[in-house]
Amino acid sequence: MEELKGKRIGFAMCGSFCTFSRCFDALGVLLDLGCDIIPIMSYNAYDTDTRFGNAAEHRKRLEEMCGREIIHTIPDAEPIGPKNMTDIMLVANCTGNTLAKLAASITDTPVTMAVKSHLRGGKPVLLNIATNDALAGAAKNIFALINYKNYYFVPIKQDDHITKPFSLTGDFDKIPESLVRALSGTQIQPLLG
Repeated sequence: MEELKGKRIGFAMCGSFCTFSRCFDALGVLLDLGCDIIPIMSYNAYDTDTRFGNAAEHRKRLEEMCGREIIHTIPDAEPIGPKNMTDIMLVANCTGNTLAKLAASITDTPVTMAVKSHLRGGKPVLLNIATNDALAGAAKNIFALINYKNYYFVPIKQDDHITKPFSLTGDFDKIPESLVRALSGTQIQPLLG
């Protein structure tokens, strides 16, 4: 996708640890397409060791892939907008917690600050949902953000309708096309898969 070559993408990772491997795969695709990636992590993504991996190893991998340090504090995320650092902000694994904060304009993590700072320039934000309560408590926040200006979504699907009937995740394979569409001011369709 030639349209993404040279685009400055804020690549934000939240605490949906089970999706980290897919985030890294998607990041590799974006780098192969020639994107300039600015890595951002929430406090939980940056500091928490889980059964899905060690935080220090995740940080090392992200920094090595992007060739720059991770933005992981609110003060470091604040200049993103004023310094015009990004063309688009991708929340690569947007948790229900982050969805709720964005819908309520709460800015208390590096990711929410990065989004808020980026939005001040009227630029697009692409959300790739990863939450077990998307069809329950988080539904209202998803639908609120769908109606907000400059918010776009990677196509959403149920990831395991049998054992997790309320869970939705974005289609990681559709991230590049979703970025192209969001950069042109349109929502990729169909939104629900």
